[in-house]
Amino acid sequence: MQSPSSEGAARGASWQWDGEADDGGEAPGDVIGGGGDGPRLNRRRLLIGAGVLAAGGAVWALGRSGAGDALPSPRPPRPQPTALSGPTPVWTYRGAEAMTPERLTDPPGRPVYLSKSGLQVLDPARGTAARLLVFDPPPSRDWPSDLDMLGKVVIGPDLLFTTTYEGHLEARHFTDPAADWSLPLPDELQGGRTRLTGYDRGVLYGYSWGHPWEVDTRPQSRLFALRVADRTFLWSVPTETEEQPITPATVTGGHLLACVRFLGNRAELVARDAATGRQLWTAPGDEDLRWCATGSQEVYVPDGNGGVRMLRPTGEPGWTHSPARGESWRALPPVPDGPRVYVARDVGIVTCHDASTGAVLWSCRLPFLLDRRSHPVVAGDMLFVPGTAAGGVSAIHTSTGEPAWTFRDSGPGRDVWSLAVDADRLYAGHDDILHALPLR
Repeated sequence: MQSPSSEGAARGASWQWDGEADDGGEAPGDVIGGGGDGPRLNRRRLLIGAGVLAAGGAVWALGRSGAGDALPSPRPPRPQPTALSGPTPVWTYRGAEAMTPERLTDPPGRPVYLSKSGLQVLDPARGTAARLLVFDPPPSRDWPSDLDMLGKVVIGPDLLFTTTYEGHLEARHFTDPAADWSLPLPDELQGGRTRLTGYDRGVLYGYSWGHPWEVDTRPQSRLFALRVADRTFLWSVPTETEEQPITPATVTGGHLLACVRFLGNRAELVARDAATGRQLWTAPGDEDLRWCATGSQEVYVPDGNGGVRMLRPTGEPGWTHSPARGESWRALPPVPDGPRVYVARDVGIVTCHDASTGAVLWSCRLPFLLDRRSHPVVAGDMLFVPGTAAGGVSAIHTSTGEPAWTFRDSGPGRDVWSLAVDADRLYAGHDDILHALPLR
């Protein structure tokens, strides 16, 4: 385990304004080079310092190599985040405003910085901004609420997906504007409102509902699926009441699509054929069916008592993992991993279960409590669990349940850590900070 001191991390940090990226830059943000193969700066500005005078504030000038370049408008300097424990970041990105990761339907597979301004796409190797993707409408002031699909942002491996009031589905490429495209919605999806709910295995899911100007017409609701590769609508089916696909929506085999149907003051799980949209079976849920997770052949839903209930591909109930007598905890959405599934509890405990029988294989206590916004991710032989800003991120060996390390930074914050992962790095951030950490 590597545990650099805060002093060492601060000593190895260098600053670069986002606008100095080779592509011309986007929204302002800072990149702090960490250890390892951090960014090489072709035009570097060094933050010289700042002081406050008794008669008024005075900010020192920003120096840079290269004569004749106009200086940017100065900003008050912010404290440099430093690693207090855990692996040394490859790079650290600091945005101009706080992230809103709760709007993402799924953890992304690359470093992105989602805020009220849009989706800032970052270079995985350097941590510099590659492109800013702006979308409408912006989130409401009282956001977040991860129990509601309103304001959710849907992304695929390389694209941001949105719909327009004019009845089009739009896709914007993360790095190549020439690869953007727009597609009109079919006639049966026109006239009301359309919402995208997620991307899963090359298919984009969503639903449309209502004709608000026709007060005498019963509102219509439809689910739909679009294959992104050739921009073909696979199906759209009507529903009697409001129903939304859940993502990750399909089991590993790809044949079963999980949806939630709202029935007054309760909800139920609906399983549909992913190829046709045909309803296969339903299962009762709690009053809001807060989450649903899909594994290789299993579907996981809340059990109504704070625990987890497993359903088989036929809809038949399997095992249940609930608080025992005298215990008080609530399970977060499980993280399926082939023959195993990991269940994190809000009290700071993670248990590993046999996916078919529910048998507990190991248990690990974390050095912090969890929040309903904490979303663990698994990569290779490691499970990464995010806590609060002060708690940090813990890595657990999936084979044994032994903790590997806990990463924290000294930056002030109030949000929960959010995670993303690719083949090389774990991207962990909170508030206005995003770190790239080595997986090995």
